[in-house]
Amino acid sequence: MRSNDLTPLLRATVGFDRMMNMLDSATRIDESALSYPPYNIEKIGEDDYRIVMAVAGFGEDDLDITVKENSLIIAGKKDKAVDAATYLHRGIATRGFERRFDLADHIKVTGAKLENGQLYVDLVREIPEAMKPRSIKIDAGAPSKAKVLEGKAA
Repeated sequence: MRSNDLTPLLRATVGFDRMMNMLDSATRIDESALSYPPYNIEKIGEDDYRIVMAVAGFGEDDLDITVKENSLIIAGKKDKAVDAATYLHRGIATRGFERRFDLADHIKVTGAKLENGQLYVDLVREIPEAMKPRSIKIDAGAPSKAKVLEGKAA
């Protein structure tokens, strides 16, 4: 895989450090990490989203959900000592994982539940009032008077 060096771009930008770090990390993605565990991202409403992750074999105590800055980290670790069964075939993967999601600004995690082998993580976009679009009223009053210089040279 070819690696791109973004260092020359960093010298010419100010205030775009986070975006450049995201671009840099996007080029270093491990393909095997992208497939396990499988997940969906659903849009439930205008500002409501849900991540659904298939975590068969994991219980509530085996999963950890952490929000740090603008990242959602979902990690699963199965205790090997508890599993004392002898398998003839083992098709349900219970290997540990860590899945990271970069959250956009103003996205908040509102809750999570584990049901039927699927983990549901609910998200909502909460835009502050100061950032919402607002309408500006146009006054239809008398036109303003322009200042006139009285016969003086400029």
